[in-house]
Amino acid sequence: MTLRILSVDDSSMVRKAVRRAFAGFACEVVEAENGQLALDAARRYPPDLIVLDYNMPVMDGLEMLRALRADDALKRTKVIMLTANANPETVAAVARLGVRDYITKPFEAEALLTKAARLMALVPRPAGSSETPTS
Repeated sequence: MTLRILSVDDSSMVRKAVRRAFAGFACEVVEAENGQLALDAARRYPPDLIVLDYNMPVMDGLEMLRALRADDALKRTKVIMLTANANPETVAAVARLGVRDYITKPFEAEALLTKAARLMALVPRPAGSSETPTS
């Protein structure tokens, strides 16, 4: 079974780092550069996990979380915040909205994988399979 991870960040470099972190596992990483695009993608292709930035244009991470939790089909989606914003008030606000873990940037891929593995079973990608599986 291929897991779907939605990486949401306005930085293409961060999205690329998230994609690389999960490259060795049976995961499909879908990317969005803001909360609105991510919400649209989540509604079309529900993810098993969302790795979400806080500060983004169009719709920020907090607004996206509120919309996600208001959607019956998506409200139980697991979310890890991956952001440079380490303000205690921000951490508390996203925790109240059910964020399962919080990582500050810059980040190590191993830290992201450790936290993701607490939320879902990461299965190594079979040898010889492509980095970007289709589902």
